[in-house]
Amino acid sequence: MSDPSGSQPLSTTNLETHPLDAVSSFERFYREERDRLAGGLAASLGDASLAAEAVDEGMVRAYQRWAKVGTYDNPGGWVYRVARNWAISRLRRRRFVSDGAVPELAVSMPPAHRELLAGLRNLPEPQRQVVVLKYLLGWSQDDIARALKIRQGTVKSRLSRALKQLRIDLKEEDVR
Repeated sequence: MSDPSGSQPLSTTNLETHPLDAVSSFERFYREERDRLAGGLAASLGDASLAAEAVDEGMVRAYQRWAKVGTYDNPGGWVYRVARNWAISRLRRRRFVSDGAVPELAVSMPPAHRELLAGLRNLPEPQRQVVVLKYLLGWSQDDIARALKIRQGTVKSRLSRALKQLRIDLKEEDVR
């Protein structure tokens, strides 16, 4: 198992016997993944503030369980799923669904990503979510399937339908 940075994760035993190693491992994970996860969740939810709050909640929960979560192949997937579930719960409690524009995530974002974000608001949430995870966060279909607890075939199907709709909406033949 490896973490998103490509370095070898600390074993559970090391994390329990060397708490400073666990803190260092989590701090590295947090620095590398927090903003990416918040940006991806913001694009999926259409609410940057809620996404940031949700990812922070997910990170707190990951820190509390880092001895286990830190050994996962994709700890970012675990945090994303926890954050998304937390955000959905908040939206349900508020009885509010954001119909606002998909937020601009970064000034340095490539133009292709900006166009993709513009087309995301027309997609159903499940399709929007797999597109965000695949193309904005760069996750594999396997990582997406595990993070969302769906089959790889479902990921492929949602991606296919989403890309077909984006081609229509963006009037481009080269959306892939």
